[in-house]
Amino acid sequence: MLKRIWWLAFPIVGLLLFAVISANAQPDNASVTTTYAEVIASYPHDSQAFSQGLVVEGDTLYEGTGHYGTSTLRRVDLKTGRVLQQIPLDARFFGEGITILGDRIYQLTWKERVCMVYDKATLKPIGALQYSGQGWGLADDEERQIFMSDGSSTIRVLDPQTFQEIRRIRVKQGRRYIDQLNELEYVNGELLANIWYSDKIARIDPASGQILGWIDCSAIYPFRQRPSREHVLNGIAFDAESQKMYVTGKNWPQLFEIKNPLATSPALSP
Repeated sequence: MLKRIWWLAFPIVGLLLFAVISANAQPDNASVTTTYAEVIASYPHDSQAFSQGLVVEGDTLYEGTGHYGTSTLRRVDLKTGRVLQQIPLDARFFGEGITILGDRIYQLTWKERVCMVYDKATLKPIGALQYSGQGWGLADDEERQIFMSDGSSTIRVLDPQTFQEIRRIRVKQGRRYIDQLNELEYVNGELLANIWYSDKIARIDPASGQILGWIDCSAIYPFRQRPSREHVLNGIAFDAESQKMYVTGKNWPQLFEIKNPLATSPALSP
C-alpha cells in the first residue's frame, strides 16, 4: 500500500520540481536590451596608460592610471593624446578611479584605503580621505553624491563633503547580482559601469540598482587584437555639455567617441 502511494506521489513531485527549475531558468529581465557601440571618432591614447579612471571636459581628458610604481594622475589633450601634465603617485599606491567635484579631483587607490585629493587647476595634491575596503571606480551625480565601486556587486553612495557612506546599491539584473563592477560614469540619470574582463557596459538605475540595459563595445577594439588579456575595456567619460561619450581601456592605443544611447539635446553655446 505504501509503495502504491509513493508511485502515485512521484509524478506530482516531478511536476513541482520541474516548475521550480523552469522558474529559475526564466530570463532575469526580458525588458533589458543591448545596444552595440557605434564609433563616431577615434583619438590617440597612450598605450602605456593602465587606465583606471576617466573624466572629460571639452577637449581635456583627465585620466587616472594604475600599477604599483607607475600610477599617475594626468591631464591629456583629448584630440592628440598628448599628456599635458602628469603627477606620479607614491610607489606604495595603486591608482584607481577618479572623479571631479568643483575645483578638486578625487582619485581612489586599490587596497590602500586612501582617496587622494588634488587641486584641479594645478594637479597639486592637497589632501587625502580614508575609506574602508577596496577602491575601484568613482563617479558623481553632478556633485550631489559620489558613487564608489569595489569590484563586488555593491556600489557605495558617499557624501561628497565628508566621504562618509550614505547608503549602498546592490546591482542586479532581475534576481541575479552583477559583480566585478569597475570604472563608473554618471550619464543623464543613469550610472554606467565597466565589468572587469567584459566588453559590456552596464546601465544601472542608481535608485534601485537594477540593470536597465547594456552597451556592447566588443567590436570597437576586438579582444583578438589586444596584446594581453589584461588589456580590458575600462574607462567611460561623458561630457554633459556636448553629450559626447568616450571609452577606452587598459593600455589601449586609442580613445573612442561612441554614439551616446542616453544623449539629450546638447546645451547651446551663448
